[in-house]
Amino acid sequence: MKHVTVLIIGMLLLALGAQGAIRLLADHDNAGLLAWLPGGFAVWLACYAVAAIAGASLAGWASKKAKQSGDGR
Repeated sequence: MKHVTVLIIGMLLLALGAQGAIRLLADHDNAGLLAWLPGGFAVWLACYAVAAIAGASLAGWASKKAKQSGDGR
């Protein structure tokens, strides 16, 4: 069950990171959740990219572990 929870968290991170990066690329002034972070466009885009990559990696790892343990039937 814990692997399924980690999978959900990873998928949420992936969705938030990808959606934030796309929104930022469409409108450079709309930082979304990261508006509080100083540094401007490059820093915001890097943070969204890291969140998306971390989410994809976490979801992939958790999916593999859930299948091995039999949770993800």
